[in-house]
Amino acid sequence: MTQPGDESRHLSVDSLPNNLQALRASGWRSKTVKQEVHDNFLKALAAGGELFPGMVGYQDTVIPEVSLALLSGHDMLFLGEKGQGKSRMMRHIVNFLDPYVPYLDLPEAPVHEDPEHPISQVGKSYLSKRSPHNVPIEWWKREDRYVERLAPGTKFADIIGEIDPAKLAGGASMSTEAALHFGLIPRLHRGIFAMNELPELDELVQVGLFNILEERDVQIRGYPLRFDLDIMILFSANPSTYNRSGKVIPQLKDRIGSVIHTHYPRDRELGIQITQQESQLDLDGDYPVVVPYFMYEIAEEITVQARRSRYVDQQSGVSARFSLANFRTMVASARQRGVLLQERPAVPRISDLGHLYSSALGKLEMDLMGSHQMSESQALDAILGDAIRQVFSEYVDEYGLEEIGQIFGQGVRVEVGDLLPSAAYAERLQRVPPVWEKAFEVNAASSPAIRASCVEFVLAGLHAIDKISRSQSHGRIEYRLE
Repeated sequence: MTQPGDESRHLSVDSLPNNLQALRASGWRSKTVKQEVHDNFLKALAAGGELFPGMVGYQDTVIPEVSLALLSGHDMLFLGEKGQGKSRMMRHIVNFLDPYVPYLDLPEAPVHEDPEHPISQVGKSYLSKRSPHNVPIEWWKREDRYVERLAPGTKFADIIGEIDPAKLAGGASMSTEAALHFGLIPRLHRGIFAMNELPELDELVQVGLFNILEERDVQIRGYPLRFDLDIMILFSANPSTYNRSGKVIPQLKDRIGSVIHTHYPRDRELGIQITQQESQLDLDGDYPVVVPYFMYEIAEEITVQARRSRYVDQQSGVSARFSLANFRTMVASARQRGVLLQERPAVPRISDLGHLYSSALGKLEMDLMGSHQMSESQALDAILGDAIRQVFSEYVDEYGLEEIGQIFGQGVRVEVGDLLPSAAYAERLQRVPPVWEKAFEVNAASSPAIRASCVEFVLAGLHAIDKISRSQSHGRIEYRLE
């Protein structure tokens, strides 16, 4: 029989050995969890497939560092601001566990015991008194061998353990494992444990983790138990708190094998790719939505500008969830217009971004000190304006668009709004300038809805670069030449 780690992830448990004698005959060999991950990762690396599916923008930065850490057998800390995929990277490591590992079918054992190397007194005693063919074996699925915990509110008893009064009352000695209720980490022997937001973990719990990382044993209320724990431990943290003195004890920092620095997408196109991948929106259906690429660019540029804005607390970061929530709101506003006005397809416009306050402000930690009493909504308006200006300026630089000023000649007033029918824009562009077709990568002449989106982008861009003025009333916006 091949090693279970070499077999299909759809392997049936019924086909695996069900006693120790059959297990030994199959050729199975015991491995530590880190050796197991190492070997499976090495095979995946040699096979040349995608190691961390869906992790966009990390191919040349984060993934190589994680690869080396896995091959080094290190416990890891993922260090980065919120929304950088730290938890997702940790969850991916589960895929390098074997599909199943055997354990002693012994309900009294406090952990999933390795059939060849039990660590508890119960497991050792059980194995010593039975012949191999009388030792039943069960199989533990890879997805059950990973547990993730959020640090705030986590107590020592939750992840390390506590003395159980009921067991003491039953006659167990306080200095033995029989008196203990084990926490998550001991119970995850032969698995992977992940702790999110490490600096928020109570110092006493950090000391317990330090002992596990250093000695791989458990100490509860001063009673050391020489438990030879086999576990991989992963952490995540925000740099602003992790690097703050006193938040993480130095001894614990020193025992973490590798620190993996995560980051936001290095360019806007990668951010758009992440949004398209993660939004999970069906843009088809009875009321389809077509999103021009410049609207993707503006939606992502809002996030880029927020990450630079002086109105946002940059130590907190601006999560990728900010981009996703804003994109979904933009599409929802367009689809609502499509339903109410019976427009197919619906096409997002700049005016749809007026609904981002609900999806955006809750995801930003604002820093408005010294901003002359600016409100959060005003700060978001400034970020939106910067995003439109940046994207529009790029289009002007690349395509010229000299005809823009001629289209909206002297004295023209144009009203826009998220619930204004697309036909209301048509008279402003009865003949679509050829340069628009090239610049917008959509056929603006083919659809009034696409034409309306293009008109709003140009008007908002002209306003952003101070070429025209704007006034707003009752949800509608009027642009006019100065």
